[in-house]
Amino acid sequence: MDIKDHIRGIPDFPKPGILFYDISTLLAHPDAWSVALGRLANDVRKLQPDVLAGVESRGFLVAAPLALKLGCGFVMLRKKGKLPGKTIRHEYSLEYGTDTIEIQEDAIQPGQRVVILDDLLATGGTMCAGVDLLRKVGGNVTGAAAIIELNFLPGRQRLSDMNVPCSTLVAYDD
Repeated sequence: MDIKDHIRGIPDFPKPGILFYDISTLLAHPDAWSVALGRLANDVRKLQPDVLAGVESRGFLVAAPLALKLGCGFVMLRKKGKLPGKTIRHEYSLEYGTDTIEIQEDAIQPGQRVVILDDLLATGGTMCAGVDLLRKVGGNVTGAAAIIELNFLPGRQRLSDMNVPCSTLVAYDD
């Protein structure tokens, strides 16, 4: 099955000139979604995770069912102010400004093997910030995974520079 057949491109979203790759159609097709999760499971299982960390918000849709399938834990990396209890935060640079992500203080035990997941890998900014945050709380980040990769952006290289291998299911060159 070609997973790309179940991902639609939406032109000019969220702004003119951007082609948004939407996984809503993949999620709505149970056979394709099951195949996608199965393929991700095969890739992520090799990294022997204790915990999967999903990046807000579509990363939750990928990481939570995958964690269940693999029999490991799931934690959320969220925008500032969205998690209850004590949190650890990490501020990171964007093209124009900064953003912040957080994790609950007790979500990761020191030394736990963590794989970070999102729906799409583009510039790698958010994923790399997630790696930094997970390492800050003592996680051993063994890899990253996403459904979609935009090959024309530097996400994979940025993760590689952090010694984090990455798996993706489909790639787009434009």
